[in-house]
Amino acid sequence: MKFLRTLASLRLTLWLIALLGAGTAFAYLREGARTWPLVAPLLLLALNLLAAVATNGVFRRQIALLVFHLSLIVLLLLVAAGRLTYLNGHAGVTVGTAFDGVLAASERGPWHTGELSKVSFVNKGFTIDYAPGLQRGATRNHVAWADMQGHWHEAEIGDQDPLILENYRFYTTFNKGFAPTFRWLPKAGEAMYGSVQLPPYPGNQYSQAAEWTPPDSSVPVWVMLDFDETVLDPERHSSFRLPERYKLIVRIGSTRHEMQPGDSIELPDGRLEFDGLRSWMGYRVFYDWTLPWLLAACIVAIASLGVHFWQKFAVKPWDA
Repeated sequence: MKFLRTLASLRLTLWLIALLGAGTAFAYLREGARTWPLVAPLLLLALNLLAAVATNGVFRRQIALLVFHLSLIVLLLLVAAGRLTYLNGHAGVTVGTAFDGVLAASERGPWHTGELSKVSFVNKGFTIDYAPGLQRGATRNHVAWADMQGHWHEAEIGDQDPLILENYRFYTTFNKGFAPTFRWLPKAGEAMYGSVQLPPYPGNQYSQAAEWTPPDSSVPVWVMLDFDETVLDPERHSSFRLPERYKLIVRIGSTRHEMQPGDSIELPDGRLEFDGLRSWMGYRVFYDWTLPWLLAACIVAIASLGVHFWQKFAVKPWDA
């Protein structure tokens, strides 16, 4: 009992709150240490609060206050669990193709067990309007996906309206651009389609180039999109679109080629055909299974605290 009272002390609570603040600052400054500096103080605060509930008789006499503190304990544990199992990443998907479960960059909790490889959806295209000064408006991205029964669904998502699949949330971002699409016919194997996602546009409008190596090939291919027209006019309202007149510059070693849709190049291990130009959208991918439970715990906490204060300060009638 003495140990529980020590664990329940208010002085320890203040120290743990300070530790949580220090852990938050440390996690913010150190990109590779964003889990345990937060999880450890949260778990200790949950133990501190649980010990306070166990050793303070007032909680047994006031049910609403007990429910409120139990909700706080659940909230602390859920936040800790969320940090241990979260995922935050980025991916780019070319219009007309499916997300393949591969992220360009990500960070995740040590206990993340989600199966992103089983999540798939098709990017069916997007529209973005720009105000003068290249002020980006809302992104409207149409996506389609199949459920477990094989039925297809469609939705429109954006920067604030995610696609939610298996607790993974896909938000559109300001990253988007152009993607030359190729058909690769290796000398040994089946033909494959693929795209090269060029740097985001218009942020990198003067460096629309990237290097890519076809599947199962050892020959790197450098591609650059060359166009003169103004796709997004900074002086007036406009919308993101593909350039109408362009050529694709392709360099393989010291050899330079200019390609239009339908053109092909012979490589030592296959033939590369330029299929055409598409756009791609960058997505922020976020996973936290605790979010609906956090909402439920918050609702219970607010309701129980409201009941507690209503019971405490309710107006009592005058005695007759």
